[in-house]
Amino acid sequence: MPHNVGFLDGFLRVLVGGLLLTFAAVAEGVSYRWVGLIGIVPVLTTMLGWCPAYSILGIKTCPASEK
Repeated sequence: MPHNVGFLDGFLRVLVGGLLLTFAAVAEGVSYRWVGLIGIVPVLTTMLGWCPAYSILGIKTCPASEK
């Protein structure tokens, strides 16, 4: 699977995903657990280096040498 998530994009994804996960852990109530599940997605796409939405849209934020 080719990489399509670059360094800056990945950094921002981890930052936003981490904030969502932290919010879900600190907030009280079952409805905030969904925020945590949503926060997992950007973190996982960064770890994989591949985003399915980017593949569908033909977007690539990593340099060609990061394959």
